[in-house]
Formats: sequence, C-alpha cells, structure tokens
Amino acid sequence: MSQSVSLMEQAAGGMIGAPRRLQETGAWRLLQIEFKCLRWTAAGKSAVPRNGGIRKSIAPHRTRKSFLSCQDQASPKFRASHSSHFQRWGCIHRITRSTHGGLVKGAATAGFPEEVNNVGEKRSLLPDFINFLNEAWTPFHAVVVAKRLLGEAGFKQISEENEWAVEPGGRYYFTRNMSTIIAFAVGQKYQAGEGFLVVAAHTDSPCLKLKPVSAVSKSGFLNVGVQTYGGGLWYTWFDRDLSVAGRVLLRCKDGGVLHKLVKVERPILRIPTLAIHLDRSVNADGFKPNLETHLSPVLATQVKSALSIPAEEGNGAITSARKNHHSILLEVLAGELHCQAEDIADFDLNVCDTQPSCIGGAKNEFIFSGRLDNLASSFCALQALIDACNDPEALVAESGIRMVALFDNEEVGSESAQGAGSPTMFQAMKRITRWLARDVSTEGIVERTIRKSFLVSADMAHALHPNYPDKHEENHQPKLHEGLVIKHNANQRYATDSVTSFLFKEVAQTRGIPTQVNSH
Repeated sequence: MSQSVSLMEQAAGGMIGAPRRLQETGAWRLLQIEFKCLRWTAAGKSAVPRNGGIRKSIAPHRTRKSFLSCQDQASPKFRASHSSHFQRWGCIHRITRSTHGGLVKGAATAGFPEEVNNVGEKRSLLPDFINFLNEAWTPFHAVVVAKRLLGEAGFKQISEENEWAVEPGGRYYFTRNMSTIIAFAVGQKYQAGEGFLVVAAHTDSPCLKLKPVSAVSKSGFLNVGVQTYGGGLWYTWFDRDLSVAGRVLLRCKDGGVLHKLVKVERPILRIPTLAIHLDRSVNADGFKPNLETHLSPVLATQVKSALSIPAEEGNGAITSARKNHHSILLEVLAGELHCQAEDIADFDLNVCDTQPSCIGGAKNEFIFSGRLDNLASSFCALQALIDACNDPEALVAESGIRMVALFDNEEVGSESAQGAGSPTMFQAMKRITRWLARDVSTEGIVERTIRKSFLVSADMAHALHPNYPDKHEENHQPKLHEGLVIKHNANQRYATDSVTSFLFKEVAQTRGIPTQVNSH
C-alpha cells in the first residue's frame, strides 16, 4: 500500500470515539475504514426501528432482540501475499450454505464465512456463531470463549505485566480487565517498520447492570436495583425470562481474592408490565416506564425469601458492613460457583435474557438474537484471524502483523481503561514493534509502523426496515442481501474516507463480496 496515501487521525476503530488526546498529538495514525454488517432491530417479537431506524450515535445497539440476515454477514479475512499490504490484508469469505439450520446447500452467497477442513470440505460457521452468542452473555464470557478458541489454534497467552519476547511466526494474545482481548500473529518475513493489519470490534452491548447496592424491598417483594448501560429500548426488557451473569470476586482462605465468572442459566428475575386494567391509556399515550422505579426486576417475595434464610437476616439482605445485596441472590450465586455466600466479596453482574439465540424465518434465513451488536463482528474477526493462521505455512510469506482487537465499553464511549479510547492497542503495538526491532538502529520505528498500518472498524448497521422505509434517506438505504455496508459521515463520526472506502471495496471485489454505502 502506497505510503503517499492520506491517513486518518483516528485512534481505535469502531469505537469511533477515539481519544482526542491521541488525535491532537498526531502521534498515532492509522488508515481506517468503518464497515458494517446489516441487521434489523426488534422489540420483543416484532421488528421495529430504534432511533427512527437510523444509527444516531457511536453506540449502535439499542434494543433487546435483533434480526440478522445469515446471508449478509461476512468476515474480513487475512491472506499471505508477496505483493503488498493491500493484497496481504486479504479478503472476505463467501458462505457455503449448508442444510444445517435450514440453509440451502450449495448456494454461494455473501454471508457468514465458510471453513475448509483438511480434506477440502466446506462447512458453514453459523452453528459456531450461534454457540458463541449463547455462551457470550457478557463481555467477560465473550473473552473466555475467544481465549479458548485462540488457545486451540496455537496462540500463546502473554501478560501486559510481564516482559514480552514475541518472535516472527509467533501467535499471541493478551486480555485486559477480562473483558477486552487483543490477539496477533507475526509474519515470518517481518522486517522492522512493517505495518499492522487490524480488525477492531467490541464485546459489549446495552444491558441492565446491578447497582453496587442492589437490595431493594417494595410492597412485600424483593427487587434488584439496576442501572442502564448504554442506550437501549428499555421497554423491551419487560416480561422476559431474565437472569444474571458476569464476574464475581471471591475471598480465599489465604486472604487473596479470586475472580470467577458466573452465568445463572435459569430465569430468576422478571420485570412485570402493569396490567392493562390499571393503565387503560397506555395504548394511546405510549408505554413510558420510569427507569428508576419501574425497571427494577423482581427476585422473590419477602415471605418466601424469609423462609429460606436464617432468622437473624430477616430483611433478606446479607448481614455485612454494607448489606448491599439480597441474601437469596448471593445464595443463588454461591450455588453456581460452589462456594459459600460469605465468600462473595463483590461482583460485576449484568441482567441477561435467558432466551437462546437461534436461526429463524420461514426459510431459516435470519438469526434471532440479542447482543448481535457487536458479537457478530467480534466472532467474524476472531474466526478470520484463526482461519488465516491455521495453515502451518500461513505466516511464512507474511511480512506484516495480523491483529484483532475486541474492546469493551464501546456502548458508553470507549473511554475506560479497557475501551478503544484507551492506549491499550497502541501500547501493544509499541511493545511489539520495539521488541522486533531491538537489533536494528532505526529512527521513528513506531511512527513509521503505525503509518503503514490498516485498521477495519467492524460493527453493525441498520438495514432498511420494511415497515418504516421512510426512516432512511432515499440514496442511502442499506438492504439485506446486498452486501456489507461501508459507513460514511462528513463530521468524521466514522473513519471512512474515499481512499479507505475504495481499498475495502477492492478487497471485497476480489472475493465476489458485494458492498453498499450508507451516510448519515
């Protein structure tokens, strides 16, 4: 890729809220593009748009359930080539639609990536993706699955706290906060100053999170205090079979603290809607819940809870210095973690929908699931890197560094320590570059490496809604079955410009993958 190309001043992808401090210094520059995979959003069972059907901020997921066309998903793929970064950046898979999940066998349509096994047979990755969705209830769980897949593919875990000794031909990954993961593979022909080829996505989605003091008692019921995370259609959380998942801190007998993940798969929470008999005007006036008082999930009745806890804990809250959480909730968590409730020091828990993700539609052409934004891009990016490195010879001709960065906290601005607005990825790039160039005396090695890099910010886009076609501008209507979406914005909310858009379309065209553009 020519070095004369004008480069963008964005710092980390998709995470389009790149840190201004980095942009202003001009120290970090990446050629970037914003590409999107299509989806509809839906409240409950019927499809409705959010924000008028148009993505209005950097946080794209605003609803509980989403419809994703199986045929309109593609995975940016890396491939080795001698000629240029552009060719080596590689391409986008075509789907081999199999009979699994009702897809028609043999129809080569742009979609979820195919996988080729050792005997040359192709299979759809849709079953793997559905499993990924059902395992990854939280960013913590998404990272655990990613670690497992990377480990099985021969990637070695390293730690930000230790010295790195990466070598050409090596495959590595590290995590931050257990909710962000960055994986990379170094080409065997790497030379000092060669660039990074990056796909960036995010692991988080809008949800409800338990408050630091979650024990709430109202009218004879034990409720759980929650707060909204990101921007969502919160009324879609009512009348669902809900549970909790996340990270729990456990006290050890030696005085230490252990981090463990928990996922309570049975429904333990419910946010009940008020009966129509008590709110006759709701259909005319609209459902407008108070997020503080109406969005508090019911955990149990006080009577039932009192029968299951010691008498001295009669109010249902744990007896401790803070009395933060209901004892019955802690008992449920302890049962899942095979520990004592007293061992639970604290936790980061999300409220989650227990309804599993699945393939649906009359022709089984949709994926019905929450958290598609942005587990779809996370899975595709991860699988692309793994597939591109599966062949022992895959890195032999590679002179660059292939990288996937899956960040947390995109839905709330990306400015956390584990978000894309943090220096996490760039710190890794600096460490990798300087170590690999340790025997070379060269000026500006990090800066030159960054300027030779290419980053794809992979996220989701809203397809034209059949019931609300007027919500899209006439010349920019992303449609299912018509390819990946390249998003533009004149105010630079997306990193795409004419150069990056052209390069991405050229890459897609080499593999027969259609693209479309959208701007708002």
